[in-house]
Amino acid sequence: MNEITEDLNGPGNEWFDNYPYESIVIGQVARSVRTLSLADIQAFAAVSGDTNPAHLDPDYANATLFHGVIGHGMWGGALISSLLGTVFPGPGTIYLEQNLHFSRPVRIGDTLTVSVTCTAKHDDKKTVDLDCLLVNQKGERVLYGVAKVLAPKEKLRIARIHAPHISVFDPEARHARLLAMGAHLEPVLCGVVHPCDADSLQGAMDAHHAGLIQAVLIAPEPKLLAVAKAAGIDIEGVQRIDVPHSHAAAELAAQMAADKQLEALMKGSLHTDELIHAVVMQPGLRTGRRMSHVFRFEAPMYPKPLYITDAALNISPTLVEKADIVQNAILFAHIMGVAEPKVAILAAVETVNANMPSTIDAAALCKMAERGQIKGGVLDGPLAFDNAVSTHAAEIKHIVSPVAGQADILVAPDLESGNMMAKQLEYLAGASGSGVVLGARVPIALTSRADSATTRSASALLAKLIAHHNRTHHA
Repeated sequence: MNEITEDLNGPGNEWFDNYPYESIVIGQVARSVRTLSLADIQAFAAVSGDTNPAHLDPDYANATLFHGVIGHGMWGGALISSLLGTVFPGPGTIYLEQNLHFSRPVRIGDTLTVSVTCTAKHDDKKTVDLDCLLVNQKGERVLYGVAKVLAPKEKLRIARIHAPHISVFDPEARHARLLAMGAHLEPVLCGVVHPCDADSLQGAMDAHHAGLIQAVLIAPEPKLLAVAKAAGIDIEGVQRIDVPHSHAAAELAAQMAADKQLEALMKGSLHTDELIHAVVMQPGLRTGRRMSHVFRFEAPMYPKPLYITDAALNISPTLVEKADIVQNAILFAHIMGVAEPKVAILAAVETVNANMPSTIDAAALCKMAERGQIKGGVLDGPLAFDNAVSTHAAEIKHIVSPVAGQADILVAPDLESGNMMAKQLEYLAGASGSGVVLGARVPIALTSRADSATTRSASALLAKLIAHHNRTHHA
């Protein structure tokens, strides 16, 4: 009896060889092996649109008769289709019929042996009947049925087509995990400064209702009420403080924060400079360090959160200001659970060049860290962006570094490059972002007018975590 085996977990050979109708014999068998992973379930759900919680929600699945997440039944059917179309009979096969019987659930980690056996040939139409069987690693039948196919007419040997790479990225799940970091903490009093457009007001109220902040809306009340009414946003029961204009809102918010009446601030629809100026002018909010902004991104192609600084406040920072920017980011990473963040000081190249001041600053910052002037992280630089996030790129350039390829924090040489890098991650790479300003006595959730409600609530969460940290640690 002829038998063909294909490992669907492995790369296989570089050619497809098919079996035309005339060469197929009754009893001929083809087999393949595949192990179900969580990524398989997520990818199948994304492609098929089948987001049944039995496959994707562990809490729901645990309460079903299966007592846990199971794979899609038709994933098993797809394995049969794959075997028929690529192995036996192979390219040129046309699927005509298939019946399936589902015997057992398939769980993450189950290894399935898929077999198809020719049971009949029909010379009049050149069709073939095949028994189909899926058996798990315990020898238990999980799926079976009969397929009818139109077999290939001629022998083919063609280059194997490799499946495109799929990166499964679930921004909603990532966002839920981020919010869970602060779920056990009480909401902090947060001054929402001039939320006089629908997006900023909705973002503040979403954060308020999610228990991230206890919002204090500081704005001209007639304007605030008009925005809420037009957008259908319920602000009933939320503390409101009436001020004549955005300047007054920023000044009052900063004063209240200095007087410890607020533990955090959130930018509304006023300009960033207006709010930051009010904070800087308030002596009670100063810490001795330069204020700076940090973006936190979750990118589909990077295995961990990535922090980018400074892309919002400091236009062309000096070496001394960069030292504060780096220290702010390191302390923030500590709060976010990164014990010893790897900090990449970015430049266009990875060698010191006297004609490129950013490379000299990078080298100086690393020496400052060696001397204890910057604490709590592992620094290296100058590093180009690719060397910082790609181990492969670092190896090609023979860069030996504890940071290269695995950076937690990316320090931009100036605001323009940092801002472009952050926007590219968001708009071209599909990264989910949030941001906060550090270096003052209170954190400031800083968002853009184009930011989504998800970004605004994530930024509020960052402010909440920092505020709780500040309760026990002086900024």
